[in-house]
Amino acid sequence: MTRLSRTLLMAFAALGLGAASTSSYVHYRLLTDTGYSSFCDVSASVNCTQAYLSQYGSFWGVPVALFGVFFFALVVLLAGMGGRPSSSVRDGIPAYIFAISTVALAFILYLGWASYVQLKTFCVLCAITYVSVIAIFIVSGGATTFPMTTLPRRLPRDVRALVSSPVALVLALLFLFGAGTAIASFPSETQRPVVTTFTPLNQEQRAQIAKWWDLQPKTDVAIPMDGAKVLVAIFSDYQCPHCRSAHEAYRSLIAKYSTQPEVRFVLKHFPLERECNTYAANGPHSASCEAAAAVVLARKTGRAAQMDEWLFANQENLTPSAVRVAAKDVGAIGDFNAGYADALKEVRADANLGGQLGVGSTPTLFLNSRKLPAGVVDPAGLDAIIELELQRAK
Repeated sequence: MTRLSRTLLMAFAALGLGAASTSSYVHYRLLTDTGYSSFCDVSASVNCTQAYLSQYGSFWGVPVALFGVFFFALVVLLAGMGGRPSSSVRDGIPAYIFAISTVALAFILYLGWASYVQLKTFCVLCAITYVSVIAIFIVSGGATTFPMTTLPRRLPRDVRALVSSPVALVLALLFLFGAGTAIASFPSETQRPVVTTFTPLNQEQRAQIAKWWDLQPKTDVAIPMDGAKVLVAIFSDYQCPHCRSAHEAYRSLIAKYSTQPEVRFVLKHFPLERECNTYAANGPHSASCEAAAAVVLARKTGRAAQMDEWLFANQENLTPSAVRVAAKDVGAIGDFNAGYADALKEVRADANLGGQLGVGSTPTLFLNSRKLPAGVVDPAGLDAIIELELQRAK
């Protein structure tokens, strides 16, 4: 392997490693911090979050970004240690990198198809890793000086040569240990933080929230108060991970005001799916419309609350067919298909209202005539605003 080839491989591997590591960090924060907003979420069509939290964001339960970290780290180790002039396996290193980059190339082609064709979104960090993999594939292929068919015969000899070096052996063990630790410590999709209780704020905190609240612009929400003094409208999507966290976070708060007619909580559907939401043309979800329609239809059977709970509890496994089965078993809906078109009219009306109000992501809350920050609003803060509005209404 020439010095130029080694330098290029190290440079592109370092670039990819940086992008993959950043992607892993963003994915981790999305799973552990419901209020986190990724810096690479520019718009609905340039959005990392949609890619990471979609069904294509993990493979075998492991975030694909971690696989990128492992791949680029391995290329750095191979090119760095095996590509040294004094290494006995120097000539074979490009072939080994070419072999693993071939697998990586097939993987990123699949991910690229999923992102640009299925999700219709562009992930900046993902694109950097794609470019890095392609570059490594081309450079390593051009630097390989012997037929790839001879690689299996060379492998045992080269492995023995590498492990005979104490430094190489230690680095290999550290690599395996680091990969295992990263996989084990990374939170799963079902480990997102949820808040089931909240602690009321003190007077100073309430005063600060009141001061901030008075600065928020007002808008006509166009949702009937129906005699309530405080109206909390929640625009939600049953396939949105943060919506599930919000569902759990607000459970105790909603229970607190359930016997007070002055406070009204209203669910508004904003599915991130093109079929029923023109404001989410590039939405990544495939069963959100069916899920919202199932809740609408379940109101007629008195099973809307049960349907709502089931949908969030089974969020990872939602498909159009799974929702239809649950609509019958959980929602007691006799003929889902017969009522689907009419139910979608209400879902579309909610989505259109959300779009007109500037809803760009879920969950988004409106309290009376003001919009709250997108994401899972702290229940204690939300409670303080509700009490403030109730006091002012008196």
